[in-house]
Amino acid sequence: MEMVRTEHLTYTYSAGTPFQSTAIKDVDLSIESGEFVGLIGHTGSGKSTLIQHLNGLIRPDSGKVFIDGEDIWAEPKKIRRFRFKVGLVFQYPEYQLFEETVRKDIAFGPRNMGLSDDETAARVARASSAVGLGKEYLDKSPFELSGGEKRRVAIAGVLAMEPRVLILDEPTAGLDPRGREKILGEIKTYHENTGATIILVSHSMEDVARFASRVLIMDHGELAASGTVSEVFSRSEFLDAMGLSAPQVTRIFSELRRRGIDVPADVFTVERARDVLLSLLSKGGARK
Repeated sequence: MEMVRTEHLTYTYSAGTPFQSTAIKDVDLSIESGEFVGLIGHTGSGKSTLIQHLNGLIRPDSGKVFIDGEDIWAEPKKIRRFRFKVGLVFQYPEYQLFEETVRKDIAFGPRNMGLSDDETAARVARASSAVGLGKEYLDKSPFELSGGEKRRVAIAGVLAMEPRVLILDEPTAGLDPRGREKILGEIKTYHENTGATIILVSHSMEDVARFASRVLIMDHGELAASGTVSEVFSRSEFLDAMGLSAPQVTRIFSELRRRGIDVPADVFTVERARDVLLSLLSKGGARK
């Protein structure tokens, strides 16, 4: 079942001025319900503008956005409900924390949805649990927490609205490796437990390869490619032309193949690389 669709989506910043810049043009995309999609592209490719269209933060100059089969701008006065249905976590979302306690910050979205106190409390509990925040955090000030903990509070605030679509714009930016792994693992678990549609915007090809089932590439405001991880990351020359590259481990295995070592071409994650190398070593190595 299709959850997200755009038709000929186009948007220009500062139209009619000397600073006019078309951020996205004629973008057609389709994302199925429950998919985990990676969205990649160089800086300025249109990724952020595109995702802000998906929950109505930006209204297109032309084209349409459909969420769960509904044109979100068919009735502009009702656009607010799509902002609850499509949750957007901006880069460095912890800068948007403002309440006195973690509990109040996570509850902000549900309260704005008009939910009862009991339902709001239940959602705060589910969302905080989903990002690994125990009850002992809820009455603390968010400003007493570490950077990674603040990030998890901010993500929980979006999860508490229980969106059908969750969009994360560079959710691990600025975090250390341990913090990155923790947050990405929690997002993966949330996806598995809820079946929500996930769109992960990332500069990390490794993260996209590990977690996404499909990859979309934006380039100069256009949707340049769409396909499975294997289909997209196997096209090294195509990626290079757009200022991108396959995951580092993929490049390493390409070099191994070039040197005559019989390893597969579809190695896109460290876990897959480990399994291949262990199998190879157990056989005493292999050459073409």
